[in-house]
Amino acid sequence: MPKGYVIAHATVTDTEKWGQYVAKSKIALDKFEGKPIVRGGKCQIVEGNGVARNVVLEFPSYEHAIGYATSPEYAEAKALRQGAGSIDITIVEGV
Repeated sequence: MPKGYVIAHATVTDTEKWGQYVAKSKIALDKFEGKPIVRGGKCQIVEGNGVARNVVLEFPSYEHAIGYATSPEYAEAKALRQGAGSIDITIVEGV
């Protein structure tokens, strides 16, 4: 079964609030067996409109990744993120 990935590109404007969101989202991450592969760190935009904060989360399956993103636990974390920046999130199935 192919793995599932959550890919996020974020612009953070309030690091304290964003930190609360990240801490709270770990509950959903653990529940759906997610593992961070990329979380911030050094990056270089070589084409297009990129952002400085990039995140890739790996899950055992696409269904686990969807479950994470649509879970009540993640919804609680997401509420803490309001007003702390902007984010684009995509869920993809691995090969």
